Order: sequence, then structure tokens, then C-alpha cells
Amino acid sequence: MKVNLCAGARVALVFMAFSSSLAARDLNQDEALALRQQGVILPLEQLLQQAMARHPGSRLLEAELEKKHGQYAYEVELVTTDGVVREIKLDASTGVLIKDEED
Repeated sequence: MKVNLCAGARVALVFMAFSSSLAARDLNQDEALALRQQGVILPLEQLLQQAMARHPGSRLLEAELEKKHGQYAYEVELVTTDGVVREIKLDASTGVLIKDEED
């Protein structure tokens, strides 16, 4: 069965396919361990210390390793002593701060 799509529908389909390929992908612990052993990313403990130092006394809520545009980043969620949830993103290969904002 042949389906005829108007130009707008074709553009929308191409855009959706392109957009989904740009989405960040969360990596599992086995992938993270392999990348760490290969020297591709820094140890999570080191990056967690860096993130926690930005907000002394904060508590860790979540940490995820993701890959987007071929780059690895740790996204760390903290709750500060004031009860504010912060999202800190660090380059997993260099430790460079990407963002630190209220979530």
C-alpha cells in the first residue's frame, strides 16, 4: 500500500526522526563502569564531591550519566539545606560545570 504524504507531513516526519536522534540517552551502570575503566569519564565520586561542594550540607537525590551529541554528562539532583532542589550538570569527561540551576 502506497501512502502519499503532503510536503508538510514529510517535513514533520523528518523533523521528528531528527529530534529523537538528538535526545539524551541515559546510560546504565555497566556502561558507566566500562567508560570509567577506559578513562573516557571521570569517577562519579569525584564529580559528586564537586557538585556537593557547590551547596554545602546538601543531600543527594539522584545522579544519572547521559550521552547527548556524543558527549557524556552527569546530571546530579540535590536538595539544599534550605529545601531547594538543584540540578547540576557536569561534563563527565572533564568535570567542567555545564549548569547549576533550581529544579
